[in-house]
Amino acid sequence: MKTVFKILKKIVLIGLGVYAALFAVFFFDLDGKALFYGVEPFLCRHYDRMERRDPLKQKYDMNKPTYEYNK
Repeated sequence: MKTVFKILKKIVLIGLGVYAALFAVFFFDLDGKALFYGVEPFLCRHYDRMERRDPLKQKYDMNKPTYEYNK
């Protein structure tokens, strides 16, 4: 019976620790801050380096429009 209470005590303490950690993440908005300061700069650097077509250099003809997107 003692071992059952020891196991239950450990489970409850681990559960309280996990609950406290998740509450801290929610209360201080740590997930949003991690995304804003960690993930977003990486994504901005990645997508800013991608080559894009310049729509201002594309020829435009009123009579016969031809769209060339793969240049």
